[in-house]
Amino acid sequence: MPHTHEIRPVLDEGIDRKVLSQLRTRFLTVNQGRLARAMEGLSARQQLVLNLLPLFFHVNHPLLPGYVSGATPAGLSNYEPDPQALAEAQRLTRSFSYKPRHGNPPRPIHGLFLMGSLGTLAQADQSDMDVWVCHAADLSETELAELQKKCQLLEAWAASQGAEAHFFLIEPSRFVRGERDTQLSSDDCGTTQHYLLLDEFYRTAIWLAGRTPLWWLVPVYEESRYERYIHILLSKRFVPAEENLDLGHLARIPPGEFIGAGLWQLFKGIESPYKSVLKLLLIEVYASEHPRVQCLSLRFKQAVFANRLDLDELDPYIVVYRRIEEYLKARGEPERLELVRRSLYLKVNRKLTHGNGARSPNWQRALLERLASEWGWDQRQLALLDSRSQWKVRQVSSERRALVNELNYSYRFLTQFARTEQAASLINKRDLNVLGRRLYAAFERKARKIEFINPGIAPDLAEDTLTLVQSPNKKEPGQTYWGLYNGNLTALESEHFAPIKRSRELLELLTWCHRNGVIDSSTRLALHPGSSDLSEFELFNLLGSLQQTVALPLATVEDDQLLHASVPGEVLILVNVGVDPLKHHRDLNILMTTERTDSLSYAGVRENLVLTLDQVTLNSWNEVMVERYDAEHALLDCLRDYLNSLPAGPQPRLRVRCFCHNRAQFIARRVEELFETAQHLLLSQLNYRYLIQVQQHYHVLELVAGQVRHKAMAHPAALLEYLGQEQACYSPLHLDPMALEDHDLALILPMGQPGCIQVFYRIVDEQAELYLLDEHNALWQQTLPYHDEQSLLVPLQRFLQSILYRRDALLPMSSSPGEKPLDTLYFQILPSGSGRARRVEPRPAPPTPVDKAFYDVQAIIGKAAPGQVQVSLYCNQREFSELEHGDQLFGAVAQDIVAQRREPQRYRCYITDLDLSGLLGDGQSPSILYLRYKASLERALNDALEQV
Repeated sequence: MPHTHEIRPVLDEGIDRKVLSQLRTRFLTVNQGRLARAMEGLSARQQLVLNLLPLFFHVNHPLLPGYVSGATPAGLSNYEPDPQALAEAQRLTRSFSYKPRHGNPPRPIHGLFLMGSLGTLAQADQSDMDVWVCHAADLSETELAELQKKCQLLEAWAASQGAEAHFFLIEPSRFVRGERDTQLSSDDCGTTQHYLLLDEFYRTAIWLAGRTPLWWLVPVYEESRYERYIHILLSKRFVPAEENLDLGHLARIPPGEFIGAGLWQLFKGIESPYKSVLKLLLIEVYASEHPRVQCLSLRFKQAVFANRLDLDELDPYIVVYRRIEEYLKARGEPERLELVRRSLYLKVNRKLTHGNGARSPNWQRALLERLASEWGWDQRQLALLDSRSQWKVRQVSSERRALVNELNYSYRFLTQFARTEQAASLINKRDLNVLGRRLYAAFERKARKIEFINPGIAPDLAEDTLTLVQSPNKKEPGQTYWGLYNGNLTALESEHFAPIKRSRELLELLTWCHRNGVIDSSTRLALHPGSSDLSEFELFNLLGSLQQTVALPLATVEDDQLLHASVPGEVLILVNVGVDPLKHHRDLNILMTTERTDSLSYAGVRENLVLTLDQVTLNSWNEVMVERYDAEHALLDCLRDYLNSLPAGPQPRLRVRCFCHNRAQFIARRVEELFETAQHLLLSQLNYRYLIQVQQHYHVLELVAGQVRHKAMAHPAALLEYLGQEQACYSPLHLDPMALEDHDLALILPMGQPGCIQVFYRIVDEQAELYLLDEHNALWQQTLPYHDEQSLLVPLQRFLQSILYRRDALLPMSSSPGEKPLDTLYFQILPSGSGRARRVEPRPAPPTPVDKAFYDVQAIIGKAAPGQVQVSLYCNQREFSELEHGDQLFGAVAQDIVAQRREPQRYRCYITDLDLSGLLGDGQSPSILYLRYKASLERALNDALEQV
């Protein structure tokens, strides 16, 4: 008669061997029940695999599966095959006959245990078999390699029988010390979870053959003295050593394991949240009890000692659920408890609604029905869960909220636990940081980011038929929005239905649909474009472009990527979505033919055909972002932001597409060329300025990595003013080929080069246009009366020589010994036959003979009252100062100049030398500053000259 009472052995009072035998029998009874349940859920061929595994590890036979060589370790402790196993083996290989080994041969295979969901409430057709193969400690490396090879061959044979099996070699004494080389289950996260893995093993493993665990025989109240207890059991031969194996105890679980296990489950939960919810909650329960953790394996052992052997209540998933239920009820968190119940139900995946049950209900279905009844679930609730494979956007969005809240709560709990217990080692801190970023990237809502709503909640969100409608926004008169509706509706019908999703911009809505799989290749789309110019052709191509750029499923983000800020990986720019830039011509039925085909300055009216841009970015964290540009400077704003987002390393793949009614390919190519040119200039790290013309307006992008700025100029005068601003160092300027057509600057600006001053002049009748690019590539421009080249260029040449001489004289002797003095180069702009500037030719510097006298006018400018300057002029060495002449200074100088001249005609006078050291110090000021002061002084002087 079996004993029904609780067994409570007390070491000091002595232990009865019969009691220990009864204990072992109880555990084997539970084990046998679980094995029978596991077999019930397997096919005949899968059952064959489980039945024959012990035999295959017991013998080496060349005709049996898994044979490597005669030297492969074989022999399973305390095992002799039964007639059924021998009969099945002979059916596989008729020539096989089993010969028992006589004497006491070595049996290096100590035990076989089945891990995983087999034999549990959650066993399914696709459940795999994780088998621990416990072996002797004295196997050589060669023998271990042979045994490993045997396991691989058995995995292949099991697969041929329709069973997915994984074998893991365990050496018990190394395992007790926490030494392991590989993962020990297909759901194992590594060596950081030794005790939690052992906890799972003791409460879920099914013993197949060999020795049984010593842990079974140690009462829960002796767990803290486990080593002493088993030492007495073995040393006094209460139990024979050859019938037992030791994998360690569970008296204490280090807090770091909860963090490691939680990190792993959170990582998995981002893609499959239902599967992780139960394990995350169990980790939370354990961590909340630390350091006095009553882990579930100890509860399981206590139940067996107490002879509570009900297989349903000892089912690993039921045990986990009951403990979590107890915890959440005590905390008063019914919503979390409901999520746990849904997660368990979906994990078991046995539909309970009418018509879904098998004709002969099995134990899993019966147990699940009992639970559902206990939870108060009605048929409607069950029908909703059973239809999970048909869940679409609304149900998934609702469920996502609960799951994301749970995952974020678990992350915060683990982070706080790590701080409280100071259990986060450096690797855990890194892992917590990476995981926090994973959660942020996957679930955090932020402006412009496309929300991913289906992290493993439903298998397919694709809709068969959808309607896309642009409607007036009643809350914002004059504005519109796009709505996405189920089914095929007319625009009028759509007003009576709630949309699945609405967005201000079309691309945001389409990208959301693509990212979440709401629209796939089989979806039929009805389109009501409203006031937009969107066509079905354009809609189809927009979706195709999104599929190219955001290719699903997205690749897994590596940890290293999350340790750095996100950078763009794929960029799609869509121009003129739903907009025809030449709609007014189409409406008037005007066919335009023009030689001016630039998309930024089209036809005689110079129309800009790039009106809107939508940028879709897939970044290195798998976030999908959408940005809309439709303001006055949409193209330049988009280009600026794109350039500022570029990483230092590998560059994103850029696609530019346009599908509007008119000139789509030309528009896309033009925009793509602009982006590629700007990107190339930026990556050169030479601080380029990029000049672009759109219609009659000018734009300059200042290309400094991470600080790209955009300057807009409405007319040529504003552009000249901008180009005339002094630069701190040489700043090359790249001119877009289509900019400044027929303007002198189109010839001059591309010729800028460092280390010299370049003078350009063009003669038109009695005037000369004078341009100068200084050593930093700043532009100075002046229009002067023209008499001859000598009188035009010599005063400028003398002035430049004098300031360069003065600058060189002020340099310290030790500065830049290899630096060459600045050259001054001269060029003439010559007209083509049509009279327009078409070419530039170099000219020699004008001769300035030293023996020819000239009137020397030197200016010295210094500081006066705050915000003011004082000017002193020296005419042929004679001083004229503001102290002496006040506001009549320039009149006095003009009179002196006229008195010195012998020629009767009036001609301009020039400043031949200028000193700004009193104003700017002795530093290296760019030449453009000197020219600016020179022009201002000459203007005042020549105005005074006309009054004399």
